[in-house]
Amino acid sequence: MSSFDARAREWDKDKMHMERSVAIAAGLGEMIPLSHCMKALEYGAGTGILSFLLKDRFSEITLMDNSQEMIKVCIEKAEYHQTDHIFPIWFDLEHENFDGRFDIIYNQMVLHHVGGVAGMLHKFYELLNPGGYLAIADLYPEDGSFHGLDVKVHLGFDPEELGEILKNAGFKTVTYKTCFEVKRESGIKYPIFLLVAQK
Repeated sequence: MSSFDARAREWDKDKMHMERSVAIAAGLGEMIPLSHCMKALEYGAGTGILSFLLKDRFSEITLMDNSQEMIKVCIEKAEYHQTDHIFPIWFDLEHENFDGRFDIIYNQMVLHHVGGVAGMLHKFYELLNPGGYLAIADLYPEDGSFHGLDVKVHLGFDPEELGEILKNAGFKTVTYKTCFEVKRESGIKYPIFLLVAQK
């Protein structure tokens, strides 16, 4: 069982997870002309906090995660909210190809867990309809203390450098802003950017 599987049932009890998702949902509404006719994909959806905040903004939302326990929580939430347009799927997009097309793809705090970032961004590009949007919320560069040095992840991203990778993948426009700050009990603050690219 992965660490995310083990934490799935407790994930929503962390107040910061909700606060972060609320901030990102607001940022998406400010930076992207969201439309009820959009088909959306949340990659690395976890328990779907962000997508359930946005559930009335899109015609269809696919919640994708490679943690089976997280997806089980998403299925329970979809049943609880009696939604017929939210589709949780257990899928490892990093290592498998998915057949689908979307108008918007978004994720939060996921990209730093992806091994091959450039390859994943290219996959996002291929999954988007022409004119579609990709939104990435993740950490600015940090010293490894966010997860701890024993966890193998990317230590955040420089949005300017990420923007260049996105343009190389084919995206036309890239904008970003700081959208949230994680404050730890140690006093350390970790700012999070929201970057939006259009195909």
